[in-house]
Amino acid sequence: MRGLAAAALLLASMLAVADANLFTVGWAQRVNYTDWASGKRFYVGDWLKFVFTKYQYSVLEVNQTSYENCVEADFITNITRGGRDVFQLNYSRPYYFISGYGQCWGGVKLAINVEDIPPPQPSPPKSAATSVESQVSTLLMMFLIWAFILILVDF
Repeated sequence: MRGLAAAALLLASMLAVADANLFTVGWAQRVNYTDWASGKRFYVGDWLKFVFTKYQYSVLEVNQTSYENCVEADFITNITRGGRDVFQLNYSRPYYFISGYGQCWGGVKLAINVEDIPPPQPSPPKSAATSVESQVSTLLMMFLIWAFILILVDF
């Protein structure tokens, strides 16, 4: 029974983050992070994955003033763990990130604005073919979930 509860909890957490996006930020010199971010929309619940060489770069969340002046000392959060570090955007607000080790002065910094998730738009009426495809997808997903739970219960 404990295995079934664990499977249900795992499934619920997978569904909760299904709409979140993961943005990979390759922390490096000679990258214009303003250009990189300009074509993207960031929403509450999304994730940033910073990929970099540890001991050469770091990831620090800072305020706007520290971002503009590359001040490492007054960081809000040190995200650095091992060079493949993730950070969830939990609030609708501007976020500012810089790299330590003097790399910020070379342009290794990122400013983004995170928005609340927009309300869902009403969907146009579906054709009969789309409806059948949707039903097949739903049945397939239900089967996969059922198979996943059975596997977990057997373990």
